[in-house]
Amino acid sequence: MTSATPAPPTDRTTPETAAARPAPSATSTAPTGRGLWRRARWYLLTAALLLLAAVLLAAVNQERRYPPLDPRSYEPAGSHALIALLQREGLDVDLTADPTVRPTGADTLVLPEPDLLTPEQLTAVAAARYGRLVLIAPGPAALSALVPGVRTSDENGGVPYAGVRTTDPGCSLPEAVRAGGAHLGGLLYTAGSRGEGCYPRGHGYPLVTVTTGRNTDVVVLGSGQFLTNELLGKDGNAALGLGLLGSRPHLGWHLPDYTAPVAEGGRKSFQDFIPEGWTWAGYQLGIAVLLAALWRARRLGPVMSERLPVVVRASETTEGRARLYRRAKARGRAADALRRATALRIAPALGVPPVAGAPDPTALCAAVADRLPERPGGDAATLLYGPPPTDDAALLRLADDLDTLERQVRKP
Repeated sequence: MTSATPAPPTDRTTPETAAARPAPSATSTAPTGRGLWRRARWYLLTAALLLLAAVLLAAVNQERRYPPLDPRSYEPAGSHALIALLQREGLDVDLTADPTVRPTGADTLVLPEPDLLTPEQLTAVAAARYGRLVLIAPGPAALSALVPGVRTSDENGGVPYAGVRTTDPGCSLPEAVRAGGAHLGGLLYTAGSRGEGCYPRGHGYPLVTVTTGRNTDVVVLGSGQFLTNELLGKDGNAALGLGLLGSRPHLGWHLPDYTAPVAEGGRKSFQDFIPEGWTWAGYQLGIAVLLAALWRARRLGPVMSERLPVVVRASETTEGRARLYRRAKARGRAADALRRATALRIAPALGVPPVAGAPDPTALCAAVADRLPERPGGDAATLLYGPPPTDDAALLRLADDLDTLERQVRKP
């Protein structure tokens, strides 16, 4: 086991020379503008690339999303197929109908979300003279304003909701009789004294028709799924949709503002959608971030650089350099280093003087042949100055052979 010796110092410093040198001047280590730019440019470039990628993704993904039952949507939950059928039958369809505009009396108005209308809009719709008014899943407020005699089924102790499935009409409404079975369900209602319920489900009806005193037919639907593109072609859904919405020459479809639902006393703000406690949690998180920023931003003065002695064992340096050779697969360079070191060590023992820092190859091989008759000059030349090894096994054999040669030369 050989002891590790430290590498010889390259700087031969004596106490006298150290004393003769001037003391290093204290230089300011405060960051300059150029240093800050060089340090932050990669972060800025990364942020710019992320921003550019976000802009490109936003530009590519310009696909517009529509809410369910939207007449402009071609998706399965949309209802564009029904609008296309109505227009093919010659109906004048208006997809931007304003419920507050007074109609001519030969109009059908569809309200897919009556509960999103303001009280003023509900009052204007109730005062208008529509030929038919179609309400999809109205709540108590819309029912009391537009169809006073109709109530939700749960107000009378019944089941408030039923799954959408194929159901028989069970009534004398001409549109329902012609259509037959259809996919009805959703909210359930009671018909009242002046209404007629169709497609019964338990103690309620997902379709109720009422004729008001203004000769206006009001159709209340618990769900509009049978009007969607996905279900329109099944059972009697298309016939029922054309019958209910195509009985008048003009059809208006109100597009509600889904982003601003109505709350008690007015429209909801953004803070109304935040759960209780989240606001205070946000404040606490902001304070924590501020304190962390203040903590990380404190400085005790400029950072001073100091040269510290570093002691590295010679064995660690040798192993590290060997790992670098192996990683780079530099077998030829490693073999040259082994051969050169062996030649430099055995040359003094053989009495071969160095020429330009290295022994003469011809003289060295001749001296090896004289010292070791069993090794001819050609064998020594191949071993000390031969071609590089082709693989790791050959490199190991070369190292063993060089070690054997050195032991034989030094053997008394």
